Parts: sequence; C-alpha cells; structure tokens
Amino acid sequence: MSERRVLVIDDEAGLRHTLLLILRDEGYTVAVAEDGEAGLRAALADPPELVLCDVRMPRMGGLEFLERYQEAGGTALVVMMSAYGTLDAAVEAMRRGAYDYISKPFNADEVVLTLRKAEEREQLRREVALLRREVGKVDGFEDVVGVSAAMREVTDLASRVAPFPSTVLLTGESGSGKEAVARAVHRASPRRERAFVAVNCGAIPENLLESELFGHEKGAFTGADRMREGLFEQADGGTLFLDEIGELSLPLQVKLLRVLQERKFRRVGGNGERAVDVRVLAATARDLVDEVREGRFREDLFYRINVVQIHVPPLRTRPEDVPLLADHFLGLHSRRLGIESAELPRELVPVLAQYGWPGNVRELENVIERALVLSGGRIGIDHLPPHVRTGRHPFELPDADGDLSVKRRLPALEKTLIVRALERCKGNRTKAAELLDLSVRALSYKIQDYGLD
Repeated sequence: MSERRVLVIDDEAGLRHTLLLILRDEGYTVAVAEDGEAGLRAALADPPELVLCDVRMPRMGGLEFLERYQEAGGTALVVMMSAYGTLDAAVEAMRRGAYDYISKPFNADEVVLTLRKAEEREQLRREVALLRREVGKVDGFEDVVGVSAAMREVTDLASRVAPFPSTVLLTGESGSGKEAVARAVHRASPRRERAFVAVNCGAIPENLLESELFGHEKGAFTGADRMREGLFEQADGGTLFLDEIGELSLPLQVKLLRVLQERKFRRVGGNGERAVDVRVLAATARDLVDEVREGRFREDLFYRINVVQIHVPPLRTRPEDVPLLADHFLGLHSRRLGIESAELPRELVPVLAQYGWPGNVRELENVIERALVLSGGRIGIDHLPPHVRTGRHPFELPDADGDLSVKRRLPALEKTLIVRALERCKGNRTKAAELLDLSVRALSYKIQDYGLD
C-alpha cells in the first residue's frame, strides 16, 4: 500500500486521540470519527485501507456501520473494537465480514500487530487476484491454476490444440490435474456446448467396461433387461475423457482403435454399426512406451491417441503454484460449504510450499477442505495435518523415538505397501494384488478406503 490510511471510529474522545498518536508513530495516515454515521461518511468520502471501529456507539453502532459500509461498496478491512460484554457482537461482526477484533483495554502492540496482519492479508489477496488474472487470460482455463513455467507451457499447448478435433494424450502422476486440463481443453473447443463425459478405465471391472463404453442391447447378457446407451453415444458431438487408458485390456484396445479410426462402433449384443462424432482425450499415469515394449499396450493404438501429448508436472516440482492452488480451493470449497470470508493466511504459504505433496493437487485440495471444515473458515497452521506441518511424507515409518503403536501404525503401513506395489506395477491392480498377497477385489476395496483411487 503506497499510503497506509486508517479510519478510527469510536465515541470516546480519549481513545480516538490515543489511537491517533499510536498509529501516526507507526507511519499511518489517520482519520477519526465519533460514531458510525460520521465514520460511514468519512469512509465513503475518502476511502481508507483499514478501519478500526467500536462495536457499541450512539446513533450508529459497529454492526450497523459494517452492514451499511459493505452495502455501499466499501472494501477496507474492518477491525472491530469490543469492550467487556460486547464480545459476542464482535464475533458476529466477523461472521458478517469484519477481518478481526481486539478487546478493550488493549495495548499499542496489539493494535499495531492486528493492523499489520490485516495489511499482509490484503497484500496477499491482491497478489492472488493478479495471478488469477494472468492464469485466466485463456478462456476455459480458469481451473488450470498455476504460474510456474511448466504450467504455463501446459496451458499454452492445451489452448493451441483445443480448437482442433485431434486426440490428446495427457500424462502425469495420479492427482496432478490431468482431468482439469482435459476439461479446460473441452471448454476452449468448439464442442464446449456439448457433453464432456469422463470415465476411469481402471475403476470399472473389465467384463463391464465394454458395455459401459459402447452400450448394450436388451438381452445381450444376463441382467441386460433393457437397451442402454454407452459413453460414446452420450458424448456424441462432445468430448470423451478416458482416464487411465493404460488399464484397458488388449481386446478392448482393439475395439477402441476401431472407433478412433472409423468413427463407428457396435453395441454389445448388437448387429448394426452406429456412427459417432466424439473427440477423445486420454490420460495415463503409466509410461505407455514401456507398456508397448512389454506387449501390454498396442503400438497402433498408442500412435492413434498420442497425436499431441501434454505432460502435467507433479506439484512438488512447482512449489510456486501451491499458494495459488490453495487459494483457489479455499474459494471453491468455502462457497460449497457455506463458509464466508475464507482467506489463505500468509504464514501458511511457506508451510504449504515446503511440503512434497506426494498426492499432488488432489492431496492439496483435500488438505484445504479438511482445514476449512475444522476451522470454520479462519484457517491456522494447527488445522493442517501433522505431516504437512512437519514436511514429513505421510507414508514414512516413524523414527526410533516416534509412535510405535502397532494398532495406530498398521493402517499407515498397509497404505504404504499398497502405494509401493501399485508404483512397482505401474498401476496394474492384478499384479499389485499378487505382490501384496491380496485378491483383486480386496485390493480395490482398500484402494477406495485409503482414498488412492
């Protein structure tokens, strides 16, 4: 802020004078008003950056001032001053949009510290707003959040390919944001008014996936008591996003290749072919070149889907994107949860940025939602999970002096083994189940329980 302007509103002349002297010594430009009416006129005539306002005053109290100031479009951060017996009113003012409150009597350091925290929050808000404007310059890419060079490259490449019907292969670790990029490509394409249909190829049993993709006729198999359209038909004219395409069986890969080449398919149990106009976007956390080399993925299908490849980098390689993503999720989930005035405190920025985020953007989103629920909107460091606060990978075993309880540590160990098995098998659940000495069904349940799907 070039000029640090503060408006003090209080009916006690002595307190107004004291605050005037304190704040002037700290370099603020100070204006004073004796009640809410005078304060409202002063705030609208010569807008301040900060307002210190008493709760209880004659003619117009602090709550009424706050309400009328916000209705008039005032943007200054308002800090309420509450004497004994008016604390509930101060808390109510915060629910209505005040930044903070300080209790009377207070000392000079309390006032100055509260105002400085408010200034830092406002500066952070302005920085985030500027970054949002930069990120949102490309229509449709508002939810692809990031200012790092790597994410700018992703956005640039995705925005250039969006207008064309070409197939795109999105690569990157689980949770890195591949689906967000796919949705942005759809929104920026001529197909934006038609459906975007997403399916995780690894989440549907192989014997059901063909029917899910292509639909089936009545009587095609036991339980098929009616005709059902598949996802290709549902996405006709729009976009079909095939997540984890590396999980497709070889027979299904053949059928997918035919649809991509001929733009025709046949329902399960059907005789006639159906034409379809679908743009396919595919994603994988596997290395498909290795999968082709090992004979698990068809080479011709790989070249068909790999017309344009966009790699979404893991979050740990772009820490500068973490604060912007955290603020994005704060806004998204605070609206969904009905929590007002959720802001990212500046002191949380280095804590979030130093953590490695093994679960990538998905893990960050979950951490922010958890903090919102626990805090009610005023997030502090204590609302973050312990492993985020300490920077420790959540699946690491404890040090010698750490928690050695088998009951408490066993779930974390099981989760660690599942993650490592999936990584070793490049996401293949059947092979991972063999390594873990589990059935595929049991592994699927545990993946769901631990939030690894």
